Amino acid sequence: MLLDLSGKKILVTGIANNRSIAWGIAQQLKAAGAELGITYLPDDKGRFESKVRDLTSPLQPSLFLPLNVQDNSQIEMVFSEISSKWGKLDGLVHCLAFAGKEELVGDYSATTSEGFKRALEISAYSLAPLCHHAKPLFTDGASIITLTYLGAERAIPNYNVMGVAKAALEASVRYLSAELGPEKQVRVNAISAGPIRTLASSAIGGILDMIHNVEEKAPLRRTVTQTEVGNTAAFLLSNLSSGISGQTIYVDAGYCINGM
Repeated sequence: MLLDLSGKKILVTGIANNRSIAWGIAQQLKAAGAELGITYLPDDKGRFESKVRDLTSPLQPSLFLPLNVQDNSQIEMVFSEISSKWGKLDGLVHCLAFAGKEELVGDYSATTSEGFKRALEISAYSLAPLCHHAKPLFTDGASIITLTYLGAERAIPNYNVMGVAKAALEASVRYLSAELGPEKQVRVNAISAGPIRTLASSAIGGILDMIHNVEEKAPLRRTVTQTEVGNTAAFLLSNLSSGISGQTIYVDAGYCINGM
């Protein structure tokens, strides 16, 4: 059986620019035949909307919607639109994470209460309300994926509060998998991608050192690309992965197996 997403309606969140991992995922989903809905982070001047709309127009998304996951009314609006225009949902891609730059350098113990709450709300908690509102729309065998990183289980210099958020996210994957699986065989998985040069990762202190370390020590002696992560996402959103749920799948050129 070849990977085929024809007829599947999939919502992709978190595209910011052409270096976003979410962008790599969206491209591979479209190439496999999926019909896409795209969300963008709204801002007062509409800059993000214009940038994401121009970038994603070749993918011909049938839904293009604002989504700030810190605003529950926007979450409700997104799924109301999906219900009205699609009537179902076959896949959900959660690529949402944020921590202040000041939280991603220096000592973890210096993390502020406000910074901790913001990072956990956007990066981890947000998956739960998205799944809650999507639950009535999920088709039998629907699939959900999110993005995590090795810093969820190991202390990575400067990753700090984001590592804690990703650990919470991975736990959420397991609990959501247990919740959503029995009735409709809905699957929930995480992709743990190796470090990639993106706008979001540029906020992490020493990100280039992290990338160079992977290139020197990973079994494949390189880091991975957005396309490689997108390929794994397409697999997890397809029927080919029907027996996989509650898992963290590593796409990091093998770096996670190292003991150094």
